[in-house]
Amino acid sequence: MTEVKTNRNHKDSVFTCLFSEKSNLLELYSAISGKSYPESTNIEIVTLSDVLYMNQINDIAFVLEDRLIVLIEHQSSINNNMPLRMLRYLSAEYDMIVDRKNLYKQKRIMVPSPEFIVLYNGDKKFPDYKELKLSDSFKSKTPDLYLELVVRIYNINKGHNVDMAGRSSVLSSYEEFIAQIKENLKSMELRDAIKLAVKTCISKNILVSFLERHSSEVENMIFGEWNMDEAKQVWQEEAQDELFELLDSGVSVAEAKKILRCKTVSSTTPLGCS
Repeated sequence: MTEVKTNRNHKDSVFTCLFSEKSNLLELYSAISGKSYPESTNIEIVTLSDVLYMNQINDIAFVLEDRLIVLIEHQSSINNNMPLRMLRYLSAEYDMIVDRKNLYKQKRIMVPSPEFIVLYNGDKKFPDYKELKLSDSFKSKTPDLYLELVVRIYNINKGHNVDMAGRSSVLSSYEEFIAQIKENLKSMELRDAIKLAVKTCISKNILVSFLERHSSEVENMIFGEWNMDEAKQVWQEEAQDELFELLDSGVSVAEAKKILRCKTVSSTTPLGCS
């Protein structure tokens, strides 16, 4: 199985590790787009670090033919600011593709047309398909729309978008693997749930080659990624409790929010907050 040339590192997720393999990525995008791309199709991975996510890398950006596709796995609640984040990502991609000096030339610069796809497999109730638009964030709406960016979101939890999953055995197998972990979590700790899911899927001939080659990596990646999601939830709950405590002490809503915002910044960066 051929692997697309890309910069792999410890922050990769199971999603990016699995779909960085050329045949898997082609099969997945074929299933999403409804087209069929042969094995000989050229793909160039152009994923950027620390643009969409600061911790785990859950995105794969790639150029296929004349398109620049940003493909993301999303496990947390869908962020309504995703179009704004994608706009920032696209700008960074074009900065990398285009020599800035050429921007001042009169000859038109041709760039790959962008496409933004989110594959959602979180626990919140979510429809099979939804679109988020950049224009929904505009403060004023005008008849003439001069800028738009659409993010297409597909629910890939087991039982959703069955037709799409049926067009890709790798996607279907990945859905089954994640579903198995979630089921195991009902009766055991995360580390044990992951280990059992790996063994179960191998015994059922699901992602066998991938899991046998990357079993220890898979366990560590999912453990780190899902632990971070749980930590974020705890932080949110703690922040809410602190907000109520500050309000009870007589601090204004605006000042309380500023205090909590500064604490968050100080805990994640060395710059602090002023």
